Amino acid sequence: MKFGVHSFIWTANFGPSDLTMLPRLKAGGFDGVELPLFDPLTYPAAEIRKGFEANDLECTFSVVIPDGMSMLSDDAGVRGKTRVYMENCIKVVAAAGSKLVVGPMYSPVGYISGQRRSADEWKHAVECYQSLAPVLERHDVTMAVEPLNRFETYFVNTAADLAALCDEVGSSRVGALIDTFHANIEEKDIASAYRTAARHLKHVHTCENDRGTPGSGHVEWDSVFQALRDIHYDGWLTIESFGFSIGGISAAASIWRDLAPSPDDIAFEGVKFLKAHMS
Repeated sequence: MKFGVHSFIWTANFGPSDLTMLPRLKAGGFDGVELPLFDPLTYPAAEIRKGFEANDLECTFSVVIPDGMSMLSDDAGVRGKTRVYMENCIKVVAAAGSKLVVGPMYSPVGYISGQRRSADEWKHAVECYQSLAPVLERHDVTMAVEPLNRFETYFVNTAADLAALCDEVGSSRVGALIDTFHANIEEKDIASAYRTAARHLKHVHTCENDRGTPGSGHVEWDSVFQALRDIHYDGWLTIESFGFSIGGISAAASIWRDLAPSPDDIAFEGVKFLKAHMS
């Protein structure tokens, strides 16, 4: 089991100048950090890799689809542009020394069509993931696709949806990320979501129901941890939260108040909670 934390707790866009925080994260009990990747064409992958290796930490990457792109579009040109974007992201992830890219990699977060998902949208997404599978294989990277709650997407909201998508894609390189925050909204039983996604589960976000410190809210942690044990999950447990006032990222995540005494508390108290239950 590996314990991670998302850099969004402290900064909107982790860069080389932020590498100075790594010794403190290592000392606090983390095995790695999840980093955002917005622009693969300008990302300083070599510097990031060097900094993480120097601190004996691993990194994973989270990616969202930029505005103007979508795997779901009925415009083949838009889908092609999105595929190229994801190919570039995969290359950067590998160059930075990581083996995992995660997130809602199908359409921009918050895009709502006003209708239910269509059969064509599903087909377009499956074809795009299938086309990315050889790129993932070539660079030894795995992709974990994330269902979001209904207020952030209409495409995939549940573990069952995501498992069905992965079944159809048919590649071991394309799997699932199940996040307790979203599952707390969409699933009848959060623990059952992990069992449903078990055959495809590549990554876990361990987030409290309000994005605060894990263990401080009403997520049914005991049953979640038991489900992870039952399915023999041995990957990352990553705390994903957001700084209380770091501009657009806080606003995008609807962080309108302090979720804990400090952002540090979410990370360092959170990892103590996770280790006490899962180590």
